[in-house]
Amino acid sequence: MPEIRRRTEKREQPVETVAIPQQPVEEIVEPRVSAILVAYNQAPALRRAIDALEKSLDRDRLEIIVIDNASDDESGQLDTEFENITLLRLPHNLGAARAMNIGVRTAKAEILFFLSPNIEVAPETATQLADRLENASDTAAVAPLLIDPSGAPVSRDQKIRDAIAGDDTGEIITATGESVAVEYAGPNVIMLRKSFLKGMNYFDERFGQFGADLDLAMQIRNTQRKIRIYPGIRAVYHAAPDPLSGDPLLAADRALGVAHWKGKYEGFFSGLMSRVGSIFSALAGFRFKELAALVSGQKLDGSQSM
Repeated sequence: MPEIRRRTEKREQPVETVAIPQQPVEEIVEPRVSAILVAYNQAPALRRAIDALEKSLDRDRLEIIVIDNASDDESGQLDTEFENITLLRLPHNLGAARAMNIGVRTAKAEILFFLSPNIEVAPETATQLADRLENASDTAAVAPLLIDPSGAPVSRDQKIRDAIAGDDTGEIITATGESVAVEYAGPNVIMLRKSFLKGMNYFDERFGQFGADLDLAMQIRNTQRKIRIYPGIRAVYHAAPDPLSGDPLLAADRALGVAHWKGKYEGFFSGLMSRVGSIFSALAGFRFKELAALVSGQKLDGSQSM
């Protein structure tokens, strides 16, 4: 008989598995609003402004970006006091327009909140303004009503051309309604969508320290959109001298900004006459450093604007 071979099957022993505890996945919260502050030698004011923003509602959805324009004081070291901010130190004073563009390109949020170090917001300011901006289809920019430390309103209903001419005597806003539409909300605080700035190819860097905000106001006006100030949303404005006041380059920068704005919106000849008038004024006043900057088109950062 043929030999019958028995095959013995090996049974595998069950392997004991040990459950590995799952580590909790930290949820990444994207910022809803990016607050952008451009500062130069304003450490005390900047400290106050950041401290107020740190107390904002929904702080985890608020990004705080500080652009330090080569300050000589403590401004460039405030990230050691406020660890949850982004502080960018520039090698020299690039002026407001270029500094703001650096802030815009750094910002992660779609909503941008520009404010000067002299502004102290309330905890609900940023959130309430963002709510209004997102729900107003005809509005390109929003701003709080500014009050002084005593509570008196200081926001004005200014016309763009009056501001270009140096006239800041627009009517104080005392309305108590939901909002007031204005041509120009002033240079200290405004909130708008990043997409609008991208659509205008960011701030025009031919402006230096002066004029970029007025150019923005004109761009908004030309698109038939509105700037709205909300009397029920407030922030405190702490008046302070401009740290650049007295610098001949600042006077030249302003005159060049006016000339560029006029050339852009009123025609080349208007811009040229504005610049020539400033040159003769500086010459008659023996302001030779200002004169040299006007002739060459030199801005604060040493570059040529025209």
